Amino acid sequence: METYRIAAIGGDGIGPEVVEEGLRVLRHIEKADGTFSFQVTSFPWGCEYYLKTGRMMPEDGMEQLKHFDAIYLGAVGAPGVPDHVSLWDLLLKIRKGFDQYVNLRPVKLLKGAPCPLKDVKREDIDMIVVRENSEGEYAGAGDHLFPGTDREVVLQTGVFSRHGCQRVIRYAFELARQKGKTLTNITKSNALNYSMVFWDEMFQEVAKEYPDVKTQSFLVDAASMFFVKDPGRFQVVVTSNLFGDILTDLGAAISGGMGLAAGANLNPEKKYPSMFEPIHGSAPDIAGKGIANPLAAIWSVSQMLDFFGKPQWGEKVLNAIEKLLEEGKCLTPDMSGNATTSQVTDRLLELL
Repeated sequence: METYRIAAIGGDGIGPEVVEEGLRVLRHIEKADGTFSFQVTSFPWGCEYYLKTGRMMPEDGMEQLKHFDAIYLGAVGAPGVPDHVSLWDLLLKIRKGFDQYVNLRPVKLLKGAPCPLKDVKREDIDMIVVRENSEGEYAGAGDHLFPGTDREVVLQTGVFSRHGCQRVIRYAFELARQKGKTLTNITKSNALNYSMVFWDEMFQEVAKEYPDVKTQSFLVDAASMFFVKDPGRFQVVVTSNLFGDILTDLGAAISGGMGLAAGANLNPEKKYPSMFEPIHGSAPDIAGKGIANPLAAIWSVSQMLDFFGKPQWGEKVLNAIEKLLEEGKCLTPDMSGNATTSQVTDRLLELL
């Protein structure tokens, strides 16, 4: 029997609550299938851990995590801990340290999911955003000079390497070829005359290897407009770290809200563990009330199953989410329901 080792980091706010629901789904699938199993180890890292120890994770945290097949993360961030500390010392530390250079975020309008756009068909919103996840605008390079003086200067430097750009762009081309989809490059080369011009050059170089893949390119401001006015023109999208971060939140807004927003941080070569997470944040205002929406966390379980080579189960989980939304009878308050977190998962498991 295959055994997949999963490191569960509930993190902050509603994170531990939704991670537990995702693990319930994995335990259900393990029992139903019978040919593979999950070995889960939980880690109490996050802002509460930071307030006790001065660190978001122990000094040897990365060493502890590197032996797992996947990391399942709930959320990061809490009042009393600066956001840049919680982000850089846990989430980004894992992404960068394990070379999770592909951030994969589905933007898909499921049946029954709310959509704020008028006269948009469900099939018009069905895209996968491939976001560069290891360098770019979030490389962390820069300086803070002459602080507190009238000469104070802050430098935030984007880092775009040939290696970094080409590998994520090539991943997107492979995905588009595999699925028979178009590929859209989103950039801002009219204003960012070094980084984005270089990105476009890398895209054009890699495109020569994939003459069968139809491509198009948009500046990010135009792409933002078309995400709203004509989302059907996007199928597979590739873009930089910052633009991908912003566009996928917009994508979540048009495809059911943040309660349905899932994300995978992939090291495609599996040299290091990949990480799967809902991207809705820690929502401290509703933590502990039992009303957090678990569907994004469960959707990220579907992504994990795909990555483990179990796409049939990944599809079944996504279909169960869709049936649950279509029924509309067992939803959390953020989706105009009155069910608890665990009740939503109970019903989803029945459908599954």
